Amino acid sequence: RSKRNCCEQSAGMLRRMSTQTNDDRESTDQSLTGGDDGTPAIPADWLAEFEAAARRPLEVRMRYSFIHTYKPVMDDAKYRSFDTMEDYRRWCEENLPSWLGYGRV
Repeated sequence: RSKRNCCEQSAGMLRRMSTQTNDDRESTDQSLTGGDDGTPAIPADWLAEFEAAARRPLEVRMRYSFIHTYKPVMDDAKYRSFDTMEDYRRWCEENLPSWLGYGRV
C-alpha cells in the first residue's frame, strides 16, 4: 500500500467511527455522544488535526511520535555494565528515583 492510500483509509475510518452508534456506553455528555441518536461525535479540531497529520510524510510522523524524556541518573552515563543481575538490581535500588520503576516490588 502507498503511504497516501494508508492515510486516506485511516481518515475514512475515523469519519466512519464518527457516524457509528455507541450502544455499549450511555452518556449524557453531548461532546461524547454527538446527539440524541447516540452517534459519537469527533470534535472538528481533532478531526482537522488528524487529517493534517495523515498528510505528513511517514518520516515526519515517526520523528514526532517519539518523545525523549530525560531519566535522571540513567541518562547521565553513555553505558553501564554489571557482572550479575543482582549487581544491576542493587545499583538500581541505590541510585535511581523510585518513580522510574526500576526498584523491586
